[in-house]
Amino acid sequence: MREGAETYEVRPLQRPPDCSIHVPGSKSITNRALLIAALADGVSTLDGGLYSDDTTYMAESWRRLGIRVEEDVAACRFRVYGCSGAIPASSAELFAGNAGTAMRFLVAALCLGHGHFRIDGTPRMRERPIQDLADALIQLGAKMRCLSPGGCPPVEVDAGGLAGGAATIDAAKSSQFLSAVLQVAPYAQRTVQLQVSGRLVAAPYIDMTIAVMSAFGVEVQRQGYEHFDIAPQRYQARDYRIEPDASSAHYFFAAAALSGGRVRIDGLGKQSLQGDVRFADVLEAMGAEVARGDDFLEVRGRGSLKGIDVDMNAISDTAPTLAAIAPFARSRVRIRNVAHLRLQESDRLKAVATELGRLGVAVTQHDDGLTIEPSAVHAATIETYDDHRIAMSFALVGLCTAGIRIRDPQCVRKTFPDYFARLEELRR
Repeated sequence: MREGAETYEVRPLQRPPDCSIHVPGSKSITNRALLIAALADGVSTLDGGLYSDDTTYMAESWRRLGIRVEEDVAACRFRVYGCSGAIPASSAELFAGNAGTAMRFLVAALCLGHGHFRIDGTPRMRERPIQDLADALIQLGAKMRCLSPGGCPPVEVDAGGLAGGAATIDAAKSSQFLSAVLQVAPYAQRTVQLQVSGRLVAAPYIDMTIAVMSAFGVEVQRQGYEHFDIAPQRYQARDYRIEPDASSAHYFFAAAALSGGRVRIDGLGKQSLQGDVRFADVLEAMGAEVARGDDFLEVRGRGSLKGIDVDMNAISDTAPTLAAIAPFARSRVRIRNVAHLRLQESDRLKAVATELGRLGVAVTQHDDGLTIEPSAVHAATIETYDDHRIAMSFALVGLCTAGIRIRDPQCVRKTFPDYFARLEELRR
């Protein structure tokens, strides 16, 4: 893809793919590991990390806070010199772009410092509520304020450490709120007792957070997803390998199922920390064959897909992809329980419904999801709303339909800078 190109035209496949695809490291794990390594005692090496806009915002923010973070892009390696929980800077202006993990995690981490901090983002980030996270941190002794209407960034933090104690958190809008508090809780002055109110979205990300915390030596006592106790502890530096990104891999699994081909991703096995590997279960229910190994995941399409009615709450990042391939199924596809997608990089439910309509697809938008009918898809230029997942999902349509152009393809730099190059590998 030409740098700076305004549109990217996806060429239909001439034959079903039969290949292995390399995908970059997990964005979600990389940003968790960067935060935890920055707070740890000692120097950590993070191998297999993702280099993208989201992780760049995280790494650069830690540098602005006085933490040494070295990068070896060619080796996909970060080296982080931990601060033992004592943030060196007494003031900083941080920018998180439209990276939810960077914004939410850093807001929580700033509370451990001593001084005045401000963190801002893009215009879209200023529309993404963060007040529920702020409320929980305030209960734990933090002082902060959200400066945009509706409890949105920018956020100012007058930091003096976290006292700890009991707090209630509402994570119905994003599991990142809960993950943010969990990761900094070990550095509170006394045990943090965290109660979750309402329904938690994207619960597998909490399991991921706790697993990464454990890898760096901190244990969390929990009662399901309702209550968490975190005693004062310290992260210990270590060499840590980050697994491939399941949220990036799932596009290629969808391509295999859609085209009747085979795609294998190495490094994603049965013990993956990432909930989005469960997208393979959705494809399997639609008729694809799935092979699951200790260190790989492989999907084979059978030439056609059947419809499905599915709750996508736990793997909501994959919902736009299911919607994009849904018109090619033999029967209706219903996606449920993903209302929180309206608060992400774009209003993803509205964006997906709009772009499916542009393709001539019969689609109904609901408060919590979508219903998509089998439809004849025609050529169109897809608007991407500066949302990487809209761009990557709808590019799959072009593998089967000529004339599909993706506007602003560079938006994929947020999490998967060479996505379109990897898509071309399906032709090998």
